[in-house]
Amino acid sequence: MSTRIERLQAQFDRLSIDSFLVSSASNQQYLAGASVEGGDGYLLVTAKDAVFITDARYLTELKATIPDMPLAITRDYLQAANDHLQAVGATVLGIEDSLSLNEYQWLDEHLWTDIVPLAGVVDNLRQIKEPAEIAAIRKATALTSQGVTALFDQLHVGMSERQAAQWLERWMGDHGSTGTSFDTIVASGKRSAWPHGSASDKLLADHDMVTIDCGFYVDGYTSDVTRTVALGDPGELLKSAYQAVQTTQEKIMAAVKPGVTGGELDKIGRDYLTTQGYGEAFIHGTGHGIGLDIHEGPNIGRGWPDVMAANEVITVEPGVYFADQGGLRIEDDLLVTPEGHETLTTAPRNLIIL
Repeated sequence: MSTRIERLQAQFDRLSIDSFLVSSASNQQYLAGASVEGGDGYLLVTAKDAVFITDARYLTELKATIPDMPLAITRDYLQAANDHLQAVGATVLGIEDSLSLNEYQWLDEHLWTDIVPLAGVVDNLRQIKEPAEIAAIRKATALTSQGVTALFDQLHVGMSERQAAQWLERWMGDHGSTGTSFDTIVASGKRSAWPHGSASDKLLADHDMVTIDCGFYVDGYTSDVTRTVALGDPGELLKSAYQAVQTTQEKIMAAVKPGVTGGELDKIGRDYLTTQGYGEAFIHGTGHGIGLDIHEGPNIGRGWPDVMAANEVITVEPGVYFADQGGLRIEDDLLVTPEGHETLTTAPRNLIIL
C-alpha cells in the first residue's frame, strides 16, 4: 500500500499541490488497505507522510488491518487535517469531488492551505490493475458465471423476479461472495426493456425474456455480468435482436486491445446495430472498468477518449430495448492484455430458451 501512496505523491508536482485529502471510501481502501464508510474519516496524504483521520470507534479495527499507518483519533476530522497540514508546512491541498458541500465550505473558511478540487486523481491510478487485483476479479467473475448459470436451472414460470435475485444472492454467498456491488437486476417480460429494472414482485411468465444483471464481491473486487434468457419462445423480434446483440458484442470484443479508445469500441457496436435496424434501440453506453467499484475507468461510450491499456479490466455490454415488448443485454468482463484481451466471463452467451 505504501507504494500506491508514493504513486499518488509522485503526481503532486504535476497537479501543483503538496497534499491530498482522500474522502472516497474506495480510494482509501486502495491507497491504505482500509476504509471507513459514510464519511467517518479521511486519509490525508502529504508530500512527507500519510495519516488516517477517524474516531475511536475504528481504532482497534484499523490498528489490526493497517498497523503501519499513523492514525489521528478525534471527533473533529477536518480540524485534525488542518492541524496536520500546518504541522508539515503544506500549502496547497487537493480534494476529491466526493466531499459534501458542508465539508467544502468548512475547508474554504478555515483551512490553513489553499484548496484545489481535483476529480479522478486516485481513480486514474486504480485503472491499471496489479496481479493480486486481477486475480480477485478473475475469481469474482468465474464465481458469478457459475452462479448465473446455476440460476438458469431454477427459473420457472410463476417464480418472481425478486425470488430469482434472492436465490442467486444466496447461492453466491454460500459459495464465497461477500456481497453485491449493486442491487441485482432481474427484469422480465415488458420490464426487460428497463435497462436498470431492479427485481420486483412480477412473476415470470411464458415467453418472457428475463435479463439478469449482477455484480458480486470476492476478495474485495467485483464482477459485472449480464445474461438474458427466455422462458419459452419470445417471438421473432426478440430472437432476431438477440442474435444481433450477440454478434455486436463479438465484434466489439474482437477489437479490444491496448491503444483503442472507448469511443472507437462504442462506434463498432453502434454502427453494426444501426445496419441491422437496431441503432435507436441501443440506449446506453457500451461498457466501463470494474474493480473495487462497479463503475471505474476507462469508459466505453459515444466519443469517450479513454485509451485502453494492458491490465485494465472492462465490461462490454451492448443491449437493445423495445418499450412494451421487452429487451436484452449481454455483458462480459474482459482483461486487457498486452496483445489484446482475455474474456473472464464463462457463462453461455447464446440465447437459452428454457
